[in-house]
Amino acid sequence: MKFWQPRISRRTIAVAAALVGTVSLAIGAHAALNKRALDAASAVATEQGTDTATKASRLALVIGNGHYPDAGEPLAQSINDARALSAALRRDGFDVDVVEDASKDDMSRAIDRLRAKIRHDSVVMLFFGGYGVQVGRESYMIPVDAAIWRESDVRRDGFSVEAALDMMKAQGARAKLVVLDASRRNPYERRFRSFSHGLAPIAAPDNALVLTSATPGKVAEDSKGENSVLVTELLNHLNAQAVGAEAAFNKTRVAISRASEGEQVPSVSSSLLEDVRFGAAEAEAAGG
Repeated sequence: MKFWQPRISRRTIAVAAALVGTVSLAIGAHAALNKRALDAASAVATEQGTDTATKASRLALVIGNGHYPDAGEPLAQSINDARALSAALRRDGFDVDVVEDASKDDMSRAIDRLRAKIRHDSVVMLFFGGYGVQVGRESYMIPVDAAIWRESDVRRDGFSVEAALDMMKAQGARAKLVVLDASRRNPYERRFRSFSHGLAPIAAPDNALVLTSATPGKVAEDSKGENSVLVTELLNHLNAQAVGAEAAFNKTRVAISRASEGEQVPSVSSSLLEDVRFGAAEAEAAGG
């Protein structure tokens, strides 16, 4: 019994081999193009991510509250201070969110915006100018629409400085800076049963630096200038050559204390583990 055996010529085999080779080359070229496209997309995404991280690495929330219905007159310096400090921080590469005459909702939303931006490499700065009130040895930033008749209202309508620092820490901020120009005479004090004067001591958490305009429990009278003494001196020292944040805060404290002959002594609390630089000092560090 014979079986049929197909006969395939050498030419047919050569043509088939050529076709297989062509298809293989086409598949390889297509794969290479896809890989290049994916690599390019990945590079763009990485670059965009790097840009976002760079922009988000220096963050600031600046709040200036001046028009309180319960106060005798507006705090004009608080608004001016917020604007001057915001301009300086933007020049230093900070992503600044500035809020003026902030209500409770305004402050809550601003803090939420800051929380959403914080990354593990972020240097975060919070400035508050306005009325600060201490209750239960905790310091609160007061919004302009706060309805305060007793100490419990401060906890309800105010924003705890300690809670803001805890939020920065929980979000993983690398360094936390707080400046409070709020050691003023409490406009609600006459309504309280207990004595409330100035701010409470604020303990700096890990890698944090806190500057307040007066010693805990003391008040500072507003000057006659366009800006407060605290912000004026702070800006002078932040822009100095080769001066980091901690040195600038301490120089501000010394300068104000000497100028007032000890009547106003700002407070500095530090647990910084690195040198956070501003202005010309930052540029010098980057160049070196």
